[in-house]
Amino acid sequence: MSRLTAAHGVRAAANWLNLTTPLGLAVALAGRSRLRWGPEGLILAEGYRLRFPIAGAFTVGNVVATASDLDTLEARCPGTLGHEARHAWQYAAGGVWFFPAYTLATAWSLLRSGNPAIRNPLERHAGLVTGGYVHPETGEPHAPGWSIGGLVAEFRARRGRSGAGRSGPAGASPAGG
Repeated sequence: MSRLTAAHGVRAAANWLNLTTPLGLAVALAGRSRLRWGPEGLILAEGYRLRFPIAGAFTVGNVVATASDLDTLEARCPGTLGHEARHAWQYAAGGVWFFPAYTLATAWSLLRSGNPAIRNPLERHAGLVTGGYVHPETGEPHAPGWSIGGLVAEFRARRGRSGAGRSGPAGASPAGG
């Protein structure tokens, strides 16, 4: 990641104007996240405590949220911030329409592959390896949790425990979203 450029400023402005960054801040605050500025004008929301979505990190507008912290997540899965930054660009282009587009793309991927990311064009554009969805050397999908059954099992397991005290990324992939 690099310093803030004019393009990053345009992305940040677009995401404020299309209301996805204010929504991302509301989600981060609802999840009792700690906020700090990140690279490229991103806002990092660390220590996110809600149980949804099931992901190591996720982005809403220019806000990148994670249950742990982005430095740890980046160390575990290099390129995660770049992956999430590409999602921020997708929000800048799609605004609030990103939500139904992402939902449809995830459903399509689940129907085609049984995996929410492998055939999802938005995740493919953001990077399957840097998103932690596939192994960087083999290209094989990560973790048994990234299937419909695995997601249901993860949700059930989380329902039984408090969101407080989680130390690692949520979900089966090292990064997510």
